[in-house]
Amino acid sequence: MLGTMMDVPLLLSSILRHAAAYHGDGEVVSATVEGGLHRYTYADMSQRSQKLANALARLGLKAGDRVGTLAWNGYRHMELYYGVSGSGLVCHTINPRLFREQIAYIVAHAGDSALFFDLTFLPIVEELADQLKGLKAVVAMTDAAHMPKSDILAEKLPGLLCYETLIAGEPDSFDWPTFDENTASGLCYTSGTTGDPKGVLYSHRSCVLHALAIAMPDALGLSSNDVICPIVPMFHVNAWGLPFAAPMVGAKLVLPGANLDGASLHALFEGEGVSFTAGVPTVWLGLLDWMDGHAREFSRLKRVVIGGSAVPPVMVSRFHHKGVEVRQAWGMTETSPVGLSAALKPKHRALDPEARLALECKQGRPLFGMEFRIAGAEGREMPHDGRSFGSMLVRGPWVASGYFNTPTGPAHADNPGWFDTGDVVTMDAEGFIQIVDRTKDVVKSGGEWISSIELENIAQAHPAIKEAAIVARPDQRWGERPVLVVVLKPGASFSRADMRGHYEGKTSKWCVPDDVIVVQELPHTATGKLSKKAIREIILKEIGSHAPDPGIGS
Repeated sequence: MLGTMMDVPLLLSSILRHAAAYHGDGEVVSATVEGGLHRYTYADMSQRSQKLANALARLGLKAGDRVGTLAWNGYRHMELYYGVSGSGLVCHTINPRLFREQIAYIVAHAGDSALFFDLTFLPIVEELADQLKGLKAVVAMTDAAHMPKSDILAEKLPGLLCYETLIAGEPDSFDWPTFDENTASGLCYTSGTTGDPKGVLYSHRSCVLHALAIAMPDALGLSSNDVICPIVPMFHVNAWGLPFAAPMVGAKLVLPGANLDGASLHALFEGEGVSFTAGVPTVWLGLLDWMDGHAREFSRLKRVVIGGSAVPPVMVSRFHHKGVEVRQAWGMTETSPVGLSAALKPKHRALDPEARLALECKQGRPLFGMEFRIAGAEGREMPHDGRSFGSMLVRGPWVASGYFNTPTGPAHADNPGWFDTGDVVTMDAEGFIQIVDRTKDVVKSGGEWISSIELENIAQAHPAIKEAAIVARPDQRWGERPVLVVVLKPGASFSRADMRGHYEGKTSKWCVPDDVIVVQELPHTATGKLSKKAIREIILKEIGSHAPDPGIGS
């Protein structure tokens, strides 16, 4: 027997209609590429998104066509999110931090029919112009007064369009179509650290369900009382779903544009009264260092969500000292992305500070709808005791079952219907998951596994260290041994003896790194994570000049 409820599909256009109807005066504030702040409302955003949808139809784009974007977090990018997906097209956000060859590969692999770009990324478009001639439209996301003057584009893309001119004459009403909620809405490619980038094709259903889930109190806890500023880019897993969740709850939305330095972010937060923000640890390190160096505090910021890579406990403590709650979250491109949130339960708030900090530094517990398994050797289920570790498998309504235009899917061969995340984790009895390491980053020494994350967190707490990474170095006796690579704070020093003393009593003796290498900066991936591959290359170059200390780890 079936129920008698209406069968209304979950579509992204319904979020925009809701925001315009019931939060129409809610502000959307954007730091623009052209300079200054742009302000309008959700009602304005809805009208302009409809004008855009009409323009896309006039360009001859059909349902299912992919529309690429090279853009920062801004109001025009928001209009593309809704105008493209709402009209039945697919919004393909492209990470401009990838290598040019990867961007060219992604545009071709996705089969993009049009490309929209912010002026910042003009050099990318110029370099790839020969490979963009087959597109139906290439659009600069600006007004007529700021249209780029480029000899390269004049020769190779003479039909370059201006965004504001494109939509200017279009009606501000569009009949959003109704279709199957499983229809593709967005396309995002992985960063390609282990091969060519792979495309994850989101559906309207998956994005709406994900937005509902992250708004819940024990997820990211969003409401109309918040002023939300997503620092995580809109070209990185849909800015963790915040461009959908913010208008869904009617929160004021503040979009930071291209300037993510400490001074710019602090000024924006204070000027717009930002109460909630989200981003990767690298951004927050720069913000906190700038604030400490300029004796600044937060007046309105209450919560920060940190994801993308493990959060050092010292960073959590630094935010706490500024009156800001930190909530760690876990996810990946294939999980839309949020699957875990480290929201504390009432009983946890009575814990002593050290125990509470330990929980806050875990990746979190599952959101409703997401199921997790910890698989040990031969795929057997590991106990949820907070100590036994294994591979983390996940499934749920916003988890990818395969990759776009790729024959092989991401499901674990030994566990059909589950996605293998590549993380080695523990889970406790209440579902709190802690990543021990990435499978490819764990140090395998003498038949035992050493967590690079644990050693990095210990190093990060030393007052001389600004940023730290642990990677494996080949060792004839042990197979692999950990090496610490650090960036120091200005004027600081850090020797092997300092390292040994700092690690003493904090981890087993055999886990202490064999060596420390000081560098001016650590390389990061296109998504802001530490690039362990590039750091390993640094280690290989240093092997000849840094003889390991035989007394460590022996």
